[in-house]
Amino acid sequence: MTDDSVQGAKSALSKIRNIGITAHIDAGKTTTTERMLYYTGMSHRIGEVHDGNTTTDYMEQERERGITITSAAVTCEWDGHRINIIDTPGHIDFNIEVNRSLRVLDGAIFVIEGVAGVQPQSETNWRLADRYNVPRIIFINKLDRTGADFDYAFSTLKEKLDIVAIPLQLPIGAEENMVGVVDLVEMRAIVWEGGELGAKFHYEEIPADMKERAEEARQNLLDTALSVDTAAMEEYFEKGEVDLATLKRCIKKGTISGEFRPVLCGTAFKNKGVQPLLDAVIDYLPAPDEVEGIRIAPPEDKEVDESFLPIIPVDPEGKFAGLAFKIISDKYGTLTFVRVYRGVLNTGDTVLNTTKGTKERVGRMFQMHADKRQEVKSVGAGDIAAFVGLKDTVTGDTLADAADPVVLERMQFPVPVIDISVEPKTKDAVEKMTLALQKLTAEDPSLHLRTDQETGQTILSGMGELHLDIIVDRLRREYGVDANIGAPQVAYRETITQSHTETYTHKKQSGGSGQFAEVKITFEPLPEKGDEEIIFENKIVGGAVPKEYIPAVDKGVRMQSTTGVLAGFETVGFKFTLEDGKYHDVDSSALAFEIAAKACFREGMKKAGPVILEPIMDVEITTPNDHVGDVVGDLNRRRGIIQNQETSGSTVLIRSQVPLKEMFGYISHLRSATKGRASFTMQFHHYEPVPRNVQDEIIAERS
Repeated sequence: MTDDSVQGAKSALSKIRNIGITAHIDAGKTTTTERMLYYTGMSHRIGEVHDGNTTTDYMEQERERGITITSAAVTCEWDGHRINIIDTPGHIDFNIEVNRSLRVLDGAIFVIEGVAGVQPQSETNWRLADRYNVPRIIFINKLDRTGADFDYAFSTLKEKLDIVAIPLQLPIGAEENMVGVVDLVEMRAIVWEGGELGAKFHYEEIPADMKERAEEARQNLLDTALSVDTAAMEEYFEKGEVDLATLKRCIKKGTISGEFRPVLCGTAFKNKGVQPLLDAVIDYLPAPDEVEGIRIAPPEDKEVDESFLPIIPVDPEGKFAGLAFKIISDKYGTLTFVRVYRGVLNTGDTVLNTTKGTKERVGRMFQMHADKRQEVKSVGAGDIAAFVGLKDTVTGDTLADAADPVVLERMQFPVPVIDISVEPKTKDAVEKMTLALQKLTAEDPSLHLRTDQETGQTILSGMGELHLDIIVDRLRREYGVDANIGAPQVAYRETITQSHTETYTHKKQSGGSGQFAEVKITFEPLPEKGDEEIIFENKIVGGAVPKEYIPAVDKGVRMQSTTGVLAGFETVGFKFTLEDGKYHDVDSSALAFEIAAKACFREGMKKAGPVILEPIMDVEITTPNDHVGDVVGDLNRRRGIIQNQETSGSTVLIRSQVPLKEMFGYISHLRSATKGRASFTMQFHHYEPVPRNVQDEIIAERS
């Protein structure tokens, strides 16, 4: 690249914003996105969630249910900038979509409901954004609703998220009388005019009855924002004021560093507050080159302090590097969504999938607008695009120039906790179903597919009943596969509680060369934090087992661990050490050692104190005061442990941990016990051993 073209690329970067919109279910994410598309001219009508005609909720299931299931990417233009927006789901069953979107975004808008304030899923998503250091601005929405209270919603930001939040706006009017906002940055009122979809607004003096409060809030804004910049603070002390550009620069600096979080407000449904929100995206959220970039992944076989790993900055000049963060299979083929961190890529180029070590040729590239696409010939650092033609790339893989084969930081995916069996209704549909399920699991890393070795059934594991319900629906509609679905089952695991050393000899003689292998393996439990891991250690010295047979022992134990010794569940959370063994010059083989390792696992694990583990869920219930006793009593009957209770007005938030087994069908029970006035959210927290009587029941059911 010439100096001029590098300068041009860097200038173009400053005009890009990659943002996500995230929140608790039903806080107004999709409605906010629709308004942003309308006011930026990308959409000539406003879609409504309740009418099932929004841009980003384009799947049939999303439109029917009025919820977002998959994150949708859209692009719009505002004030000479290109904004790539990802609208993410709020329901915990689809949290994988939020996870992978936040991984590749440079900024986010957190939508907070004006009546309820910060809700459980907002907290979960906030922690995810913390993990990836995503700069955020907050939009308190739905202030037109009955019971909406800006001050209450604002107070929950500190209380539940433990952050320094500073209002950049105050609402003018409340509930149905909300007409506009006081802009504390420019100290003026913005008032929307009725009947024009909110497209028309005007500036006026701050209402007299709000002047004192606005002055106070403005002082708080100056004190907090200027504290991040010594020169700006000195200017303020000298002159008693700072210019607008300096104040905006300080707000942006504090937003990117996370020292404080700016708060805006409005009502997206009533079209008030969206244009200033778009301005705030441009003014305060970072361009791709204003954040630190992405770390290189740690080596898989070593433990390293991740803070020492090198960071790849967003750089249009370097060798190409990008992260695949989402796969979609549709009627046109497979689309791989890639966030580009470095360099430029052109249609027809070949890149290296550095995660797998395979080469991939990029057929075509598109900029996506929900389910519509616009072809582009090249993509550069800071861009998000969908690639066609990649065969081996899945979510979390790195694509890079073979001359600099970096592997970028991987994503962490949640553990599936519910299983269903899936069986096609006709024999002809077996192959069709297998292909469809492979595509669906490639799209969604929180969906797992396996075959039950005892029954031969195909088992699908997911994040919750709704998650699996949607997958089965997609199987029928998109792939034309009608299937018999087994009742949802808990995804139990097995583990061990004590160490045991087992020796097993495998001998088989049937004419000609036979099979011989002997292994001595110690099985021991891992500490709690390793409860999903399996670790292998080789202590063979002196060639008691030739080194070419060692991988077969590792493979044999891992394969057998998918079927535990108590009730056939996957065994996790253990270490196995190959202590000793014997071999025969003629009769030994990798297969013989694999068989010996499997048998050693079956025998040894029975003597190592095996137990069944069950998933324990974080359950958060919002209920009216007068039903608290009924809800708590019912949770206790479900083996739940109450963590705490928080009262807010006439409602109570009950936080508890409950075994997943006890939560099937809970929503119907909760609605009937509270006359439909309570709601709950649930997400996986950890695995723990089941009580002995429950273990006996599970084993009896499986035998």
